[in-house]
Amino acid sequence: MKQSCEVVIVGSGFAGSLLARVLAVLGYDVVLLERGIHPRFAIGESSTPLANLSLERIGIRYGLEDCYNLATHGRWLVHYPEIRRGLKRGFTYYRHHPHQEFADRGLDSERLLVAASPHDSLSDTHWLRADVDHHFVREADAAGVDYRDRVELTRADFEPDSVRVSGTRDGTPFELRANFLIDASGPGGFLARQLSIPSGLNKTETRAAIVFSHFDGVGLMKDIAPGLPEGPYPDDWAAVHHVIDEGWMYSLRFDDGVTSAGFLLTPAGVASMKSVVDPTNAEALWRALLERYPTLESAFGEATPLMPIAFRPLIQHRLTRAAGERWAMMPHAYGFVDPLFSTGIAWGLRAVERLALAFESASSGRRVPDLATLTRYDAALSAEADQIDLVVAGAYEAMAHFDLFAAQTMLYFATVSFAEANQRLAPTESVAWNGFLGVGDSVLGSLPRESLTRLREITERRGEPGTADERRKFVDWITQAIAPRNIAGLADPARRNLYPVDFEVLVARHALLGMSREQLLKGLPAMRGMAPPPRIQSPRERGHVPGAELLGGDLL
Repeated sequence: MKQSCEVVIVGSGFAGSLLARVLAVLGYDVVLLERGIHPRFAIGESSTPLANLSLERIGIRYGLEDCYNLATHGRWLVHYPEIRRGLKRGFTYYRHHPHQEFADRGLDSERLLVAASPHDSLSDTHWLRADVDHHFVREADAAGVDYRDRVELTRADFEPDSVRVSGTRDGTPFELRANFLIDASGPGGFLARQLSIPSGLNKTETRAAIVFSHFDGVGLMKDIAPGLPEGPYPDDWAAVHHVIDEGWMYSLRFDDGVTSAGFLLTPAGVASMKSVVDPTNAEALWRALLERYPTLESAFGEATPLMPIAFRPLIQHRLTRAAGERWAMMPHAYGFVDPLFSTGIAWGLRAVERLALAFESASSGRRVPDLATLTRYDAALSAEADQIDLVVAGAYEAMAHFDLFAAQTMLYFATVSFAEANQRLAPTESVAWNGFLGVGDSVLGSLPRESLTRLREITERRGEPGTADERRKFVDWITQAIAPRNIAGLADPARRNLYPVDFEVLVARHALLGMSREQLLKGLPAMRGMAPPPRIQSPRERGHVPGAELLGGDLL
């Protein structure tokens, strides 16, 4: 067993394994350490268009054809049918009320559908993480990464020119010296303990517990609530969100019929259940929540959990530092907010891109990213974690009334659709350093904080969702605030909360992207998925790519 390497990565989820592989492609000597073994269960399963764009860029830049092919549901099915996944056409939301069936009021139903792709072949996916993570580990190993599982790390010592990690593998002690350490483990991971990094959770707004599992035999909403007006895609083939008084429930259906589902419960939501059940009894809590909402009971009442239902009293975590000299953390080790807007995979892949570019730039010099780049990375994750937190906290604040909640989601969808269009129509090599979720955008950057403030002014003053007039004023404000970036036709009452991918609106609003109509029409095949696929070159074919200029672009 080797005793030294250039980079050691702790944690072999998709982000750690993919980054390890990219660094190996760049010629680095990488050791990847894992506490458990693969395949293993994990949540955080829903991809988005921005996640897929990152995966495509990584695949094209570093000659990783599987990454490109895993970036759409259609290519995934053709090339990797054995890796389980689910079709995700968009985001579906329903508002449920205690002890009442979901109210089918036609186009006036408390229902929202926002499409993320024009058809199935270009669709996003739900990642069955046991399969996907295992795939990326195998590919890292095949690329020359020294992968070691069943490892327990006990110590990390940082010295001026290296870092030394100590631990055991299958009970046998080992020591490893590296030039750089990347923590891709989970909450409260290895580096947080070793460097005694303080928690930054007290500066965040979102709080939620989670009760979750994977299930077989979950019913379809199209069968349980038949007759709803047709939307831009089948309701169930999406990231389905059931908004309830206590928080919300996610339901992610994989193509083989398995469904990943969990309730995210606010502190008040957990407290409200204590008179009914011990919230720490996960199975009893799950059953009690289903019994409170008849439509959810119809969908999940006969479903079989494929593993014990689990409960975590707090899903959020946050540290005060994400990088320093000779070390960096991947986003999930640094902080996590909530799965409400499916930001986890996209944010993790953006970090893979950033650190890969940093090492690419350093490959002909010190072979480690410089402190200025690491400081920039740290600042990026801090600002972006704040932004995700504010958007999600606003959504929680708005959940009590569906018109407020639907309006708050428009802030998220306007931000990501604008970013997606820019990345597809005007791609740049420095895009990975652009701020995530509107950070640094002169129009969108400040809106999440202002939105949360406005929502709390409504709810805290009255202790309720506010009057119809107050709610209407908030909806009008959101509509006007996102207008300079609204290239997707969002916040349009005529849509009745059913939003397809609308290329006609995109063309009509070309000026919002700083493009002429002719320029946008020329780039439209890239948005429709009709552009010819790129030829993915191997690293040897590509030759050396200078890295210094790749760290350009404004972030904050």
